Amino acid sequence: MTTIAVTVPVRRSSDRLLLAGALAGPVFFASAVTQMLTREGYDITRHPISQLATGRLGWIQITTFVLAGLGGLALAVGARRTLTDGIGRRAVPIFVGVFGAGLVAAGVFTMDPEYGFPAGTPEGPVGEMSWHSIVHSAAAAVAFTALAIAAIVLTVRHARRRALLPAVLNGVAALILLLPMSPSRMSIQIAVNGLVAFTWTTVLAISLRRVS
Repeated sequence: MTTIAVTVPVRRSSDRLLLAGALAGPVFFASAVTQMLTREGYDITRHPISQLATGRLGWIQITTFVLAGLGGLALAVGARRTLTDGIGRRAVPIFVGVFGAGLVAAGVFTMDPEYGFPAGTPEGPVGEMSWHSIVHSAAAAVAFTALAIAAIVLTVRHARRRALLPAVLNGVAALILLLPMSPSRMSIQIAVNGLVAFTWTTVLAISLRRVS
């Protein structure tokens, strides 16, 4: 009886953590898309999503980054509790946690206004990147690289278990996240990477909830 009494609250707690991880992506993109459509001067072909964190209303995207990052950290803890055996039981939670922490840092340290956004900003790139913009770029790069590594680990895990479709999907996600950035299409590529990353975390969270 004691074991059951202890296990049930832990399982419920893990479910809540995984639910937070599953919601991180939809919340992020609901906020980002709403801002893209309503903020004056924003153009997805010229401005990366991160640039929404600049200007008078930048706090909305900053909050969005932080909440999504906390969702990633919740997913990492939930994954640590759920993946108890096999390849990736230690690595996946660690790299997902790095992803979450990277998003929080990317929100706290904003990029520089440039290319006419926010409205009133001079056209063209910023002359010299600020220190917080450098930290933002580094945090985002580390976050997405860590998530790609987590996807690679799961590719190996599923391949060893002969689960072909999950192995292929994880491999494709990792490949997309690791593709070099094209300077001429960077803002679009960043948006695609974000969509792939958050789709991956949502699917992982849902699948782990089923296991738990």
